[in-house]
Amino acid sequence: MYQIYTRQENKNKVYELANSDYSSWLKVVPERGGIITGLGLLGEELLFLNKETLDNPEKNIRGGIPILFPISGQLEDGKYEWNGTVYHMKNHGVARNLPWEVIETSADASQASISLCLKSNAETIKSFPFEFELIFTYVLTEEGLTIKQEYRNNSDTAMPIYAGFHPYFKTASKNLLYQTDATSYVDYNDMERKEINGSLDLTDKKESFILMDAQEREISFELHDRKKTITLTYGDEFKYVVIWQENNQEFVCVEPWMAMTNELNRKEELVMIQPGEILTTAMGISAR
Repeated sequence: MYQIYTRQENKNKVYELANSDYSSWLKVVPERGGIITGLGLLGEELLFLNKETLDNPEKNIRGGIPILFPISGQLEDGKYEWNGTVYHMKNHGVARNLPWEVIETSADASQASISLCLKSNAETIKSFPFEFELIFTYVLTEEGLTIKQEYRNNSDTAMPIYAGFHPYFKTASKNLLYQTDATSYVDYNDMERKEINGSLDLTDKKESFILMDAQEREISFELHDRKKTITLTYGDEFKYVVIWQENNQEFVCVEPWMAMTNELNRKEELVMIQPGEILTTAMGISAR
C-alpha cells in the first residue's frame, strides 16, 4: 500500500510518497521549483542533495531533480532576442526558482502520485514573454518513477521551449559506463566532438559532456559504489543527454535536454508549441 505524508522541514513543506515497507519513496518540495529532493528505489536513496542549498531560498538547489523550463543550460551573456526585443534569463530558465501549486494527490495499493502546477505571471513574462501553464505529475510505483509533463501555451503566438531535467545521482565514481546508442559527444572542456569508446570519465572535468546522436530515448549506467543500474527513459522531444559533475561532490548529473545550450539564440531546434496547444511527454527513472 502506498501513502502520502506531509511535514515541515525548516521553511519547506515536504510531500513524501512511499510504500508501506518503505522500499520506494519520493520526496517533493513544491515551493522550491517543484523539485524532487529524494528518490528511493529498491530500498536505497539514489539522489544527492546539498541540504544547505535547499534550506536557503537565495541559493540554487544543488541536488535532487531540478526542473529546467523554458530552457536548458545557459544563454550567452544571459540574454536572447525575440521579435526584436532583448530579454534576460537565468541559467536553466524560470521554473526551478518559483513555487509550484499542488493540485492533486492520490495513493492506492499499486502507486502514489502528486500533481503540481506552475503558471506564468508578471515576473516570468519579463524573462519569457509567453503565457504558459505547466502540469507535472510524479507517479511512484515499485518499478520506479514516472514524470508526466504537460506544457500548455496560453499565448496567442507560438511559444519556444527546450525543457529538461537535471537529476543528481549519488556516486563517488565519476568514471561511469553508459549504455546508450549515442556514438559521440561534445566535450565542453575543449569544445571538441569525440567518439564514445567505453566509459566517459568526468573526473576533474569542470564542464559537461553532451551526448549527440542517440536514436533511442534511453540511457543506463551503474552506480558502482552501490551496484545499482539506473535507467532513464524519456520522450522523443529530449534529443540530448548532458552529463556533468562537480569536484569534491559525490554526484554525477545525467540530464535529458530538448536542445543544446544557448538555443534561444541559435534558434535551430526549438520546440514550438502553437497557441492553445499542449505538449505532453514523460521521463522515467528505474533501478535494478
